[in-house]
Amino acid sequence: MPGQSALILGATGAVGQYLLKEILSSSHFTRVGEFGRRVTPADQLESVPGKQKLEQKTLDFEKLNQAGLKDGKWDVIFVTLGTTRAIAGSAANFEKIDREYVVNAVKEAKSNDPNHSQRIVYLSSTGANSSSPFLYPKSKGLTELALAGLGYKDTIVFRPALLRGRPGERFGETLIGYVTGALSHVSSNVEIQVPLLAKSIRNAGILGSAALPVAAEAQKAGRDGASFTLLNNKGTMALGNVEVNE
Repeated sequence: MPGQSALILGATGAVGQYLLKEILSSSHFTRVGEFGRRVTPADQLESVPGKQKLEQKTLDFEKLNQAGLKDGKWDVIFVTLGTTRAIAGSAANFEKIDREYVVNAVKEAKSNDPNHSQRIVYLSSTGANSSSPFLYPKSKGLTELALAGLGYKDTIVFRPALLRGRPGERFGETLIGYVTGALSHVSSNVEIQVPLLAKSIRNAGILGSAALPVAAEAQKAGRDGASFTLLNNKGTMALGNVEVNE
């Protein structure tokens, strides 16, 4: 269904930067919203095709009822918003940003029109598990379930492995990357290049769960009536290499 609208939450992050450009460049999406605590500076989008489709708005995640997220009547909501405990400063702040802000924003973006078919595409993380004793994977797992329980027509979740090629990749990450790069020749479950991940997320937003190719190895996941379509690293890489008719 060409001519759809797309909302991106978290477009200034490592993956979101690439995803925004992929979506703007796609002829499938005719209207694109970038909403977040901050938005992409205009000079970073000067050479990006489709930039004229972009609507930007800064959000106060503590006052989402004033953000007008419903007004956009978005068809596909892409979520690459997230943080780490180190950046957040505490476990409580991490959970607020990584889960509460995400779920509340997507809930606010849900249309009041019962005939409006909307899709969520959420970037989670490998190892996400709502029952984990560890903060990060537990938060991701709980976020997945919460999003799946919001009543959207279609919810797709990505759990990629180690992200490579991120802007500002740290020295330690580069060293680890040498190891995972070597391992990637024998396994497709250890790392993924960020530009490829962004293409895969865009493709999922266009296709939806029902039209994902077999190579994506999509699975059904969730519990307690909150089900979603799950893509792990191998399937994510395969989907990123698929040419989608727009």
